[in-house]
Amino acid sequence: MKPILAVLFCALQLLTPLRAAETPNVAAAADLKFALTEIAAAHERAGGARVNLSFGSSGIFRRQIAEGAPFELFLSADEAYVQALVDAGRAEGPGALYAVGRIALFLPHGSPVKADNKLRDLAAAAQDGRLKKLALANPEHAPYGRAAREALQRAGAWEAVQSKLVLGENAGQAARFAASGSAQAAILPLSLVRSEELAAKGGFVTLPEGWHAPLRQRMALVKGAGEAARRFYAFLQSPEARAIFVKHGFTVPADGR
Repeated sequence: MKPILAVLFCALQLLTPLRAAETPNVAAAADLKFALTEIAAAHERAGGARVNLSFGSSGIFRRQIAEGAPFELFLSADEAYVQALVDAGRAEGPGALYAVGRIALFLPHGSPVKADNKLRDLAAAAQDGRLKKLALANPEHAPYGRAAREALQRAGAWEAVQSKLVLGENAGQAARFAASGSAQAAILPLSLVRSEELAAKGGFVTLPEGWHAPLRQRMALVKGAGEAARRFYAFLQSPEARAIFVKHGFTVPADGR
């Protein structure tokens, strides 16, 4: 009987509406690792509740939340994933546009690839053998990976680098590939390459803004979110939080739309 009871218990957990927590779980795009950690600390200093931050692929988080994962707030790197949760009845309203991101070519120390924001040398390095591995987030479910692919296509380098690609589950994993030296180059969120952690590992050049669709990043409360999550959501739109986003390389929209 015990295995049957365990199965029934799990099924009931999935069917039970989200219960708000004093320490809410927040699902956040991987590019937010440094900015959001700093904002959460500022929120606590201001008397707000501690929040549990989980960083990963926006597309994977969207699916998990749709399936009932116990997150109370979702910060996506692509506003379309928030809209998908709204359409599925899992998010409260359209949420707010909290930032617009950029991408950059990151080169670890000792890379044979030149720091060229038009990606001409990247394509040449893929053809002459200097580039062995190029890291980026998986374009199938990571918005920054999709933007990287668009930029490579715009530069005419996509065909040359396809056999060199090392795909991270999310932008954070792609950054770890590059930082470890297992890839000679990576196309990553500007917010990650500007961090002290990656700055110690290499350099970067920001890619042209018009080379990919705008990385409009939207957040929304999940249906059933509690007061602690709502207060953090409001803090994310405060002048203090917006200044931290800007510090980490994001553009901040004027009206949240």
